[in-house]
Amino acid sequence: MDEKIVEEIRMHKETIATDSNTPLHLIREKELEISGKVLAAKRQADEIVSDARKKAAEVVASAEAEGGAGAADSEAAITARAQEDASRLVAEAKDEAEGLSSQINTHRGDAVRLVLDAVTTI
Repeated sequence: MDEKIVEEIRMHKETIATDSNTPLHLIREKELEISGKVLAAKRQADEIVSDARKKAAEVVASAEAEGGAGAADSEAAITARAQEDASRLVAEAKDEAEGLSSQINTHRGDAVRLVLDAVTTI
């Protein structure tokens, strides 16, 4: 594309050197002016697209980092909850075992008497 513009500029210079007021010359000048504007617009569009791609890459990287941190936070919270639940269950089991143990101690004498009575009466 740049070679085409360079060639158009050369033709423009040649046209100016030969005749500068003909309609063909005026049309050619406008064509060159418009070509320059189109080239500038394309360059600006390329810069905008490039900037947008950079920003999109930054957003993706940021989202991935936040997602990883969020997953780690969730894992830590779930692990902490599981540990709390496990501690609570162990404490409840100990309390229940102590209650059963005291009931066994309370009723052990009665059980021994029943067994002795059953053995001795036979």
